[in-house]
Amino acid sequence: MTGRIYLIGAGPGDPGLLTLKGKACIEQADVIVYDYLANEEFLRYARPETEIVFVGKKGGKTPIGQDEINRLIIDAARRGKSVVRLKGGDPFIFGRGGEEAVAAAAAGVPFEIVPGVTAAVGVPAYAGIPLTYRDLASTVTFVTGHEDPAKEGGHVPWDKLSGIGTLVFFMGMSNLPEIVRQLVKQGQPPKTPVAVIRWGTKPEQRTVIGTIENIVERVRAEALTPPVLIIVGEVVKLREQLNWFEGRPLFGKRIVVTRARDQAVEFTDLLKLYGADPVEFPTIEVASPESWEALDSAVGRIEEYDWLIFTSVNGVLYFLERLKAAGKDVRSLKGIKICAIGPRTAQEIERMGVRVDLMPDEYVAEAIIDQMGRQALAGRRVLIPRAAVAREVLPEALTRMGARVDVVAAYRTIRPTRDVEWLRNLLQERQVSVITFTSSSTARNFVEMFGAEKVQALLSGLAVACIGPITAKTVEEYGLTVHIQPKESTIPALARAIVDYFTAPTT
Repeated sequence: MTGRIYLIGAGPGDPGLLTLKGKACIEQADVIVYDYLANEEFLRYARPETEIVFVGKKGGKTPIGQDEINRLIIDAARRGKSVVRLKGGDPFIFGRGGEEAVAAAAAGVPFEIVPGVTAAVGVPAYAGIPLTYRDLASTVTFVTGHEDPAKEGGHVPWDKLSGIGTLVFFMGMSNLPEIVRQLVKQGQPPKTPVAVIRWGTKPEQRTVIGTIENIVERVRAEALTPPVLIIVGEVVKLREQLNWFEGRPLFGKRIVVTRARDQAVEFTDLLKLYGADPVEFPTIEVASPESWEALDSAVGRIEEYDWLIFTSVNGVLYFLERLKAAGKDVRSLKGIKICAIGPRTAQEIERMGVRVDLMPDEYVAEAIIDQMGRQALAGRRVLIPRAAVAREVLPEALTRMGARVDVVAAYRTIRPTRDVEWLRNLLQERQVSVITFTSSSTARNFVEMFGAEKVQALLSGLAVACIGPITAKTVEEYGLTVHIQPKESTIPALARAIVDYFTAPTT
């Protein structure tokens, strides 16, 4: 049985620039063969059993030759595998995707091309440089910068490049002095603006601006190294007005999000809006309790309760699920007062069509105790559907106030089994700016995954952000310093506090 090869352009680096079709192919792949310029974050879309093969040049290792890559992907497809060949940028723009497609066609192996955002377009856009602009440039030329301009018999028509609009050079870092010399030789004005962009579209993006006569010295002064894209032309001047990407408050900041994956979207979206590069590393998963017996029993006699207290969105969702399973709906809550900790929990309750009677000013159990203490609770029945393991502060305090409290497990949080090495490498290489914890469970599980004896050294030099005082206390128990904590224990407030941390004026 013959499989199929998918030649996929992974884009220039920003994970958001991967196409939907590319992501779908990665999710169903049996084998993924990727190179140095393809963002490794895409590999997290792969199934656990997918075979991952790196064929790029990295860390001084000799890259696998093109003929060997061709043989590898063809042999895998002939074994009936779905093979993803993941390449940086677009596979047909200086990506040797054409050679791999020709090899597959010659071998009689089915293949598909999934185009990607080429670095030639994506990188200048993220640097605030439009490749064309009325009155400045009406043509664009893509040129390989890998070919030494000084060698005889080259394929680059240098005599035709001068003065024809915008020039985009790929892979030209090592040949920059010769590229500049050749352009001047062919009549390009020495004052022509030049931009050299390293790791475009990624948090590490760096841009050096100059002119043909001084760009070599400026790049050396900045110690720029590959990979870079070189833009030559008058359009480079527009960067001063259009530099949107590098001007955002969290630009260049990689932030680890430890929240459960299905609840992380709001947080990661906010961080992206501020210019950060959020990295999802869920340290908890939300699952059904080991038994529904206690919750179903409470739902069966729901009319007996005077108060229903929700401490999280998960509690609301699982309670509603069991309410429906019992053949009931929100009409069964008639006459019961509803309390919610936090605006997101309240919002979820109100989506049920139920009004919240009490939401404390502070989003912790202690605040509920303070406000409910003003009401007569003696003899009142209170139901708290919550996580299987949680702090006992609230039910114990309500009991002391005379309430009859039933605490039932609506869900449980578990520590997922994860490959921690990729994040450990990022932390050890100091490629992370902030790590965030949105509950005590996320913090405890993180420490357990990396080891309590190692976590202090691993997080040294980066900022630790906690959503509120309870989480912060847990983090500090492990000997860590909390640098960021919002006044309000919400996700938007946490994102804003991170922005304030990096933008506050220094004294």
